Amino acid sequence: MKPLAGIRIADFTVHNAGPFCTHLLSQLGAEVIKIESAMRLDAFRKPHPVYGRMGPATFDQVASTKLSVRINLKKPEGIALAKRIVAVSDIAAESFRPGVMGRLGLGYQDLTAVKNDIVVLSVSSSGQSGPDSHFAGYAPLFGAWGGLGELTGYEDGPPVEIRHVMDHTVGMNAATAVMAALHRRRATGRGSHVDVAAREVAASLVGDMLLLAAAGGTPGRIGNAHPRMAPHGVYPAMGDDRWLALEIGSDAQWTALAELMGKPDLARDCRFATADARRTNSAALDAVLSAWTATQEANTAAEHLQQAGIGAHASWTTPEIANDAHLQQRGAIVDVTEPDGTHRAAVGVPIRLSKGADIGVDRGTPKLGEHEDFVYGELLGMSQAERRRLEEAEVIF
Repeated sequence: MKPLAGIRIADFTVHNAGPFCTHLLSQLGAEVIKIESAMRLDAFRKPHPVYGRMGPATFDQVASTKLSVRINLKKPEGIALAKRIVAVSDIAAESFRPGVMGRLGLGYQDLTAVKNDIVVLSVSSSGQSGPDSHFAGYAPLFGAWGGLGELTGYEDGPPVEIRHVMDHTVGMNAATAVMAALHRRRATGRGSHVDVAAREVAASLVGDMLLLAAAGGTPGRIGNAHPRMAPHGVYPAMGDDRWLALEIGSDAQWTALAELMGKPDLARDCRFATADARRTNSAALDAVLSAWTATQEANTAAEHLQQAGIGAHASWTTPEIANDAHLQQRGAIVDVTEPDGTHRAAVGVPIRLSKGADIGVDRGTPKLGEHEDFVYGELLGMSQAERRRLEEAEVIF
């Protein structure tokens, strides 16, 4: 039995941040009913040019294990039908711009009138209140607003705005907040409105830099460098676009690296003998190290470095990750069955529980409206005649 078995979510979320939250909860056992429509497909269900590709593959990673029903929320009967699903749910999740759900008649007060202890999750760019609450946004803007972009990149280059990882980080924060709201409801019997602002999630990740700025410091971009350790970065390896991540945290590790490079005299070189000296002469140090790493096969070099007590690993490509035996054995990469019977690899939930709680992806991405027999028939008790009427009226559409 999964830990969230018995929890049902009416999922109005779209795109990535909100859907990733409900995706995590579905893998923990929640029954997630994705409410969508052919009138306006989710951006991730159709081909789109986001993140450098023209295809809907990303949708698999935010919709697996969910149920899908069609509801046209532009129709009053569609709103009434959505409320019937909310009435038998524990959570209603949405990720529209603030005010959209209210104008549809599905705002927090509307939903509490349907179910007084409902937990409503709202994921948005800047939150449900405040002078910037009307702003729309997506992942690069979240990083820019929250300061992550300004702190990411090389000192002599532009900011590097955080992209895909920002949506996922927002989704993980939202999942945590929803779990807290459910715990509170269990203790008090009261529901709540969970307000998650993506830009605030981004800002929460740079807390140390905010403290430095408040103290009069000047945080800035430092690329792959580190304020105390050198060498510290990503260095070229043998082959086309192959790289090795490496860090030296002590003089003993530096001595071991010099030995491994076949240049033990470097450990006594006054430019590199101490941590302060290595930081001061980091450019010269990186040139020496890069000349060696460029002759090394990345995975083999990483293994030798780790055996010498040095933190290092090849910068893996996605095919290497997908084929990693360790991740497959732990269920981080899983095989799922699609509705058409085909099999594919999927990313599993990055959590492990003790035996007896089998969490993770159970099935592939649902077809649009695939689970209407269960939701409308078994769950809501709707007759075939009523379903046909709503389909003909393009309410179920």
